[in-house]
Amino acid sequence: MLAYDYPILGLFWSMLIFFLWIAWIMLVFRVIMDIFRNHEMRGISKALWLIFVIIVPWFGVLIYLLANGNDMASRSIAEQQAAQAQFDSYVRQTAGAGVGSADEITKLAGLRDSGEITAEEFAAQKAKLLA
Repeated sequence: MLAYDYPILGLFWSMLIFFLWIAWIMLVFRVIMDIFRNHEMRGISKALWLIFVIIVPWFGVLIYLLANGNDMASRSIAEQQAAQAQFDSYVRQTAGAGVGSADEITKLAGLRDSGEITAEEFAAQKAKLLA
């Protein structure tokens, strides 16, 4: 019954329109987020772009993409590179913090040799590390 009233091409056309509408909504949100994240723009220009995008969404987003598309891409790449650098730094810091027990014993031996800890304290700490 549904196939008779709603042909397959009609279904395809409806799905295409629905997915294009979802893509359009994502693009509008992406442009609005870029307006707020742009540190080179002042407040009044951000407000004007936002009003333009909200009042005339099709035309506003198209003009914004034509005017700021390359800057939008470079800001996105810079944000991703900064996030990657921060992640790499965190991984290096975390991996370096978990030094092995051999490294700790070497440090303890250095403290014992310099006289900062006694031989008994060294032996207790060494037994704790090896246990």
